[in-house]
Amino acid sequence: MKTRRILLPVSGALALVMVQAGWARADEAQALPEGLTKPTTATTGSTNVANETYAAPPKALDDSANDTTSAKVAGGAVLASGNSRSVAATGSGTFRLRRGQNQLSIAAAANYAKARPAGESAMQKTVENYQGKVRYDRFVVEGFAVFGAVSPSRDRFQGLDFRLNLDPGIAYYFIDDKPTQLWTEVGYDYQYDVRNRARLEEINAGLDGTGAGYHRIQSRHSGRLFGGFASSLNDRLALTMGLEYLQALVDTENWRLVGDASIQSNLAGSLSVATTFNLRYDHNPLPGIEKLDTLESVSLVYTLM
Repeated sequence: MKTRRILLPVSGALALVMVQAGWARADEAQALPEGLTKPTTATTGSTNVANETYAAPPKALDDSANDTTSAKVAGGAVLASGNSRSVAATGSGTFRLRRGQNQLSIAAAANYAKARPAGESAMQKTVENYQGKVRYDRFVVEGFAVFGAVSPSRDRFQGLDFRLNLDPGIAYYFIDDKPTQLWTEVGYDYQYDVRNRARLEEINAGLDGTGAGYHRIQSRHSGRLFGGFASSLNDRLALTMGLEYLQALVDTENWRLVGDASIQSNLAGSLSVATTFNLRYDHNPLPGIEKLDTLESVSLVYTLM
């Protein structure tokens, strides 16, 4: 059984109306996930990597230079009737608080869609997933931070009743100021999956007819590498990008790639338009699950403050 997705064309079938309070640049590389990453536009879900040794002793932190409080919520829906029948809804929220050497980030997202396949009268689910992420960063010296993240999720069409990711790691920020951040991370990822029982029985029966094969509970240990960039290029244009790679440490055929990119352009006052691209690749999914998922969308963004 192939995964079915609704593609939301840029031509205007879907306009996501997002309500924002503040601007969370450090989190927008993390993506729901999340494998979850940093939006966290997100993510959702992301990570960062360590750098070469300083040639000179690291400088002390300016405790208040990058203090930030930001929060945003987003929501959108599309409804089609007549020859095509479909309904889709999405919602998300993010929160970021930075005070001195401490930073807390929280993100959540939900997506749901139904559509009527050609030649059928009943509508069927095509998208159903829920994601969350909580992350804490402690900035040790200028440029360096240690972090820990917890990311629960659920995705019907990946055959997952529940997934939990635990992600400790270290980060190095090449640039870390309010208009621009450029950073990389390296860390460890522990993944705990509870697979959908009915979906698993269907897969196992298709393999050998005995119901034996894949297990409902699975855990995985992986190394994690991430690079991110977020910048307000000028007063009217902002860019965010992130790319994450996760490599299983034992069963090396298991690896995943997660990418996010977003560009936001101010239209007038507090109103902006954002174009986003998301990529999720799993090299070794369950049988019948496609390896690659992508999503492109155009959203209207309203900034409260």
